[in-house]
Amino acid sequence: MLEWLSLLVSPVLTSPYFQFFTLDLGAAYGTAKAGIGIASMGVLKPDLIMKSIVPIVMAGILGIYGLIIAVILLQKSMSYLYINTLIVESKDSYSADKGYKHFAAGCCCGFSALAAGFAIGVVGDAGVRANAIEPKMFVGMILVLIFAEALGLYGLIVAIILSQ
Repeated sequence: MLEWLSLLVSPVLTSPYFQFFTLDLGAAYGTAKAGIGIASMGVLKPDLIMKSIVPIVMAGILGIYGLIIAVILLQKSMSYLYINTLIVESKDSYSADKGYKHFAAGCCCGFSALAAGFAIGVVGDAGVRANAIEPKMFVGMILVLIFAEALGLYGLIVAIILSQ
């Protein structure tokens, strides 16, 4: 009975869920904050609404990063779970080292996407409103959004390396 309890609270089984929660929080904040800016800008210039959807799309991509890492970590954890339930002795059993590596991968991807979501939301809100006033601001807004998205991408790359 205690073996099942330790499996349920092990870092490998909780890290994908924790990481996915923080990723979705960042993506939701970025979408909401940029959406407020689009709604405000749409009153002044309704013809620019479709051009201003870029921050919302970029915030949604952060959720895909989380899905990728969650699937990778769950596949690795389920293979160890099946080995443990079949009571097959394996030299490649799941260790605390692997569990904490997977937990760190989830935290890395989750927190970097949370920061990227905040940055995308703030820049998207201000950039969309500034674009309604001065159309030359669009290129600058896109560049800052790309750099903010790169924060989440760096977290994804480090998480993939840690999950190996």
